[in-house]
Amino acid sequence: MRSKSAKPSENLLDELQAALSHGTVARRVETLRRVTDLFVYNSVDYSDDHMRLFDDVFQCLIGQIETSARALLADRLAPIAAAPPGIIRTLALDEIIEVAGPVLSKSERLDEATLIEIAHSRGQAHLKAISLRRVLSEALTDVLVTRGNEDVVQSTVTNPGAQLSEGSFTDLVTRAERDDDLATCIGLRPDLPRHHYLRLVAKASLSVRKKLEAANPGLADEVSSVVQEAAQRVRAAAMTRQTEMARALVKSLHDDGRLNEFQVTTFAEQGKFDETNAGLAALAGVSVETAENMMIESCTEGVMILAKVAGMSWPSVRAIIAMREKLSGGSQTDMLTLRDAYEALRGSTAQQVLRFHRMQQSATPAA
Repeated sequence: MRSKSAKPSENLLDELQAALSHGTVARRVETLRRVTDLFVYNSVDYSDDHMRLFDDVFQCLIGQIETSARALLADRLAPIAAAPPGIIRTLALDEIIEVAGPVLSKSERLDEATLIEIAHSRGQAHLKAISLRRVLSEALTDVLVTRGNEDVVQSTVTNPGAQLSEGSFTDLVTRAERDDDLATCIGLRPDLPRHHYLRLVAKASLSVRKKLEAANPGLADEVSSVVQEAAQRVRAAAMTRQTEMARALVKSLHDDGRLNEFQVTTFAEQGKFDETNAGLAALAGVSVETAENMMIESCTEGVMILAKVAGMSWPSVRAIIAMREKLSGGSQTDMLTLRDAYEALRGSTAQQVLRFHRMQQSATPAA
């Protein structure tokens, strides 16, 4: 690394302080411009000592200039990966978005802790700037999704560099029930877990059905059939390699006689939706598609019907319902009431309901 000749830090700071004390505002801005030029054009060659010196100089100047000059400084330093960290943090914490915005959206020098601090404490404009960053961690997107308004949330979801946690996906899918644009954005994300995708499709289908039926009351049955067919097409398209592997594993266990209630319960306790669904389908003697349709229904009846036909005990059913609620983000149900309902459910009744579900699926036109 080539060394630069420079005056000692104390001398340079003394000169700057003298200029600030006796100079005009125009002189201060010109001083900042010259120092910024010196740094920007040679930043890759400065040593750590020189970097600390520039940081001290910028910090000395920053409090003595107007907003437009601070904004210009932020705009020039933001793209520089090796910018002095102290001044970058100061600019990012600025309450004026014209100053903080460029650094929040572009600077790779800004540390995660500062970003999270700002996301917790600043307004929507600052959150929007953060949502535009090239990479967003799960911890950061959790705050953006929780605190952000519609614009911030949609910007975060459409950012391909944003990593979304299970909790954020749950929250977003719930919000999407009332926001078609958000539902579309979420549905297009390649990292959307399948169980969330299925829930999103199921809710969107209901929304579309209501709108179309309201516009064409005489075509309610036809509309319902079209929407159901469209939903099945989307579910088929959502098949991922992970889902295929899960179903293949369960099929292998079933073919070898190793699939039982305990194994399905274990899948549920581990939060493995695809394995649980395929296992329950195999034990109940139905297709995985039929089981999947029943598993994502808004009520828990579908789960209990499948489990009763499969001859499963209540603790196993409880584990499946708990997994389903956790993955969907739905409100917790009264397990004691469900237990009583499950124990009162007759096997013959469950078989009749299951035959009805099969008939519905077979009656739907093929995609």
